[in-house]
Amino acid sequence: MTSDLAPSLNSYVQPRPAGERIGTPTLSICIATYNRAGFIAETLDSIVGQLEPSVELLVVDGASPDATASVVAPYAARNGALRYFREAVNSGVDADYDKAVSYARGTYCWLMTDDDVLEPGAIRRVLAALADGPDLVVANACVMTADLMSVLVPRSQPFHDDRRYDSGSATFFAEVADYLSFIGGVVVRRQLWLRRDRASFYGTVFIHIGVLFQSPPIGRVTVISKPLVRIRYGNAMWTSRGFEIWMFKWPQLIWGFDGYSDDAKAQITPREPWRRIRRLVHARAIGSYSMAEFRQWVASSAKGPALIPAWLVACMPGWVANAVAGMYCIVGNREAKAAAYDLARSRHSTWVSRLAARWLIQ
Repeated sequence: MTSDLAPSLNSYVQPRPAGERIGTPTLSICIATYNRAGFIAETLDSIVGQLEPSVELLVVDGASPDATASVVAPYAARNGALRYFREAVNSGVDADYDKAVSYARGTYCWLMTDDDVLEPGAIRRVLAALADGPDLVVANACVMTADLMSVLVPRSQPFHDDRRYDSGSATFFAEVADYLSFIGGVVVRRQLWLRRDRASFYGTVFIHIGVLFQSPPIGRVTVISKPLVRIRYGNAMWTSRGFEIWMFKWPQLIWGFDGYSDDAKAQITPREPWRRIRRLVHARAIGSYSMAEFRQWVASSAKGPALIPAWLVACMPGWVANAVAGMYCIVGNREAKAAAYDLARSRHSTWVSRLAARWLIQ
């Protein structure tokens, strides 16, 4: 991102004490935020206490109309390592993360989310992983309920040992790309990011995936097995677009990469996941799929008899789909805590799904 972005941003930068030398930080923690006044303070609290002299923190605010600016400003006033940039207009999450990396001074950028929290010691653990100069570090995460009170998935990546991958590893793509849909686990070399095509991935909500898996392949990768981030599950800003994103945008992105086999891509997502009846029923059960989505997305993707199953699920009453999916969680998949949580919070929620959530989530 070139410097011509600067006039479009209003920044609050706490002056550094006289005589303090501005060096090159090892790590810049980059947060892109929008309308997170209710969450970002807890995120910042989990970070600022861990900051070290080699670490800076940037927040790029996409013109939030809520109180985000007034929440962040006192943190910037108290801590010279935090730089806050408020945009005049909202340009989307992909462009905002790109801007955050462009403003960063660090050798590496951790693309942190604006509502999740770091575990104690997370920054120090990442700095240790950066010591041998990888191009990418992937930080594991724990998935929790939106109030951060209950664990849904103890380890998003099931690894119990750190892993290293060589340049262009197809194994890394197959094993880790699905987890990397969560941007908060990405710690990437800044110059690698800036050398790559980013603009083509604006609007995907997964700009980081485009940067990491476009050609040529990135170099060495380290995956930290210990969860360093606590994720507020179901709190994403684009949750209302879930059907579009997970059934179309995500698979189109993954299947659009050159240099990886179809088998590797299929381990991440089917090419057309909307053809899977179980996925459609779940989407209907949580309220992200209806006749409107069928007409807008599915009907334009196929013809004839192939549309019949998708049409039937769209016609199904939401509460029926919710009850069926809730019963499946109880009887067929007792590890599906996140799915049960989704079902219980849905506008189609039934006593079956609420029971499943209470039973499975302790």
